[in-house]
Amino acid sequence: MHITLEDIQSASAVVYNDMPPTPQYRWPLLSERLGTELWVKHENHSPVGAFKIRGGLVYFDHLARSGQVPAGVISATRGNHGQSVGFAARRYGIPATIVVPHGNSVEKNAAMQALGVKLIEYGEDFQASREFAQKLARERSLHMVPAFHRLLVTGVATYSLELLQNVEGLDVVYVPIGLGSGICGMMAARDALNLETRIVGVVSAHARAYARSFGAGHPVESEVTTQLSDGMACRVPEPASLELILRGVDRIVEVTDEEVSAAMRMMYECTHNVCEGAGAAALAAAAQESTRIAGQKAAVVASGGNVDRDVFARVLAQH
Repeated sequence: MHITLEDIQSASAVVYNDMPPTPQYRWPLLSERLGTELWVKHENHSPVGAFKIRGGLVYFDHLARSGQVPAGVISATRGNHGQSVGFAARRYGIPATIVVPHGNSVEKNAAMQALGVKLIEYGEDFQASREFAQKLARERSLHMVPAFHRLLVTGVATYSLELLQNVEGLDVVYVPIGLGSGICGMMAARDALNLETRIVGVVSAHARAYARSFGAGHPVESEVTTQLSDGMACRVPEPASLELILRGVDRIVEVTDEEVSAAMRMMYECTHNVCEGAGAAALAAAAQESTRIAGQKAAVVASGGNVDRDVFARVLAQH
């Protein structure tokens, strides 16, 4: 998957029709806590509260320009990808169906429905929902919007381009991994700019598919038990993204739900920003490796802020 600087710049023009660039801030208190110059890329500031919107806008723009606009689309999600699909599909007047697992975030479900999405609950995890969505796509002649695709990667690479062009000399950046579009977009932007920035992937210690696959050098399925980081709750890795990760990622760090919870509190205390579990995972990893990155110029991606109110209240109440 070769993505050029021109590809990402063209995608930026599409994205900026619906949203401005998101900010990247150096928060003094966060830098003090971690003992290094720390920047936060605020993808929790997008119109759907997460980075995924960028990929959806670029994907649907391509569908519209191809002259092959489908009668309906379907996809599977734990929430943020579904909001991206819903937002972009509504922009082009395309009916969208989204499959989510049972027990999915109540507020993410509500946000998708507010975008006009038809919501279906199926399965106990994302992989089961994904396979069911693929089945429905065949049965109902719907266009299946994948969770990983070159156009999605190009779209989300626009946030990485913003970060890397606005913060010069980054030594390392931490990026959470769901199925891999975000971290592959970061690699694409870094390579397009010919930078030496190290990219560190972050996974849940309770959803270790990408960590185990990174160590093995090939896809390895792993049980998902995380109760907090639903955006990283991947049981089966995407082979195409894993291939890129194996080539371009420095290492992968695993963070526990307890570490993610602490990072959500730290983000709120130091910046008064709300992050969901996956959105705070990069900060959790940087905190875990604070000694390793001391004195360096580092960045973390706050990939989303869509956490249910009762969940966030419990996290804040913990000590």
